[in-house]
Amino acid sequence: MNDSILYALDFDGVICDSAVETAITGWKAARLIWPDMLNEVPQDKIDQFRLLRPLIETGYEAILAMRLLQQGESSEAIANSYSDKVQDLLQQAQLSIADLKKLFGETRDAWIEQDLVDWVNMNPLFPGVADKLRQLGLTRPWLIITTKQERFVKQILKANDIELADESIFGLDRNLSKQELLSGLLQTNPAQTIVFVEDRLPTLLNVLNNEQLQSVKLIFALWGYNTAEDKVIAAQQGILGQELEDFLS
Repeated sequence: MNDSILYALDFDGVICDSAVETAITGWKAARLIWPDMLNEVPQDKIDQFRLLRPLIETGYEAILAMRLLQQGESSEAIANSYSDKVQDLLQQAQLSIADLKKLFGETRDAWIEQDLVDWVNMNPLFPGVADKLRQLGLTRPWLIITTKQERFVKQILKANDIELADESIFGLDRNLSKQELLSGLLQTNPAQTIVFVEDRLPTLLNVLNNEQLQSVKLIFALWGYNTAEDKVIAAQQGILGQELEDFLS
C-alpha cells in the first residue's frame, strides 16, 4: 500500500449491509403517507426490496419502493420502469423529494430513539469490515462519501467501535453529489491518490466519464448492491471489480 493513498469509501453496500433497515424505515415512513399499509412490514416485501436495492441511490426512495411493493407491483415490474413509477407516485402523493428526505430521516430518528439496539442490529457491517477499518485507521487516511445522512453513519460507526472524525464523513447533509465531493477532495489533497470504493455502477460510470476526475482510482465493490449485468458492464468499462475478501486483504 502506498502512503499517498486516500481511501474514499461509500457506506451502504460497501461498509454496511443496510438493505433490511432501509426497507423497514421506508415502510414505516410510507405508512405515515398511506395509512392503509400494515403496521408491520411483511417479510416478502423486505425480500423483494433487496432485489430493488441496486436501483436506489438515496434512502428516501425506499418510501416509494415499499409503497409500490405494497400495491402488488413485482420487483421485476418496478425495476423495468423504476424512474417512471417513482415519478408517478410522487405526483399522485403530491410530495417533494425534500419532503420525503425529511420524513425518511425523522422516521429513522424515531426508531433510534425508541430502540437504538434494534436499529443498529438491522444495520450490520459486512463480515470483516469493522476490523479492516480499525486497522486502516491506524495506518492510512480514509473517509466516507455517502448519500446517507451523517448522523446515522456516526451512530453505526460508534456502535461498531470504529473511530472516524466528523470531518471525514461526507453525507447527504452537504447537498453535494459524489462527483462534487470527489472533485473537492482532489483540490484539498493534491499530493494523494484518491481510491473510491463504491457498489453502485451508475455512480462509478458518472465518475469515470467526468474529465475532472480522471485521476481518481475506482474500485467496484462486488459484494454490495449491484447486479450480474452491472458486473459485466463494469468489466467492459475497465472498472476494477473487487470481492470482499480481496478488499479485506
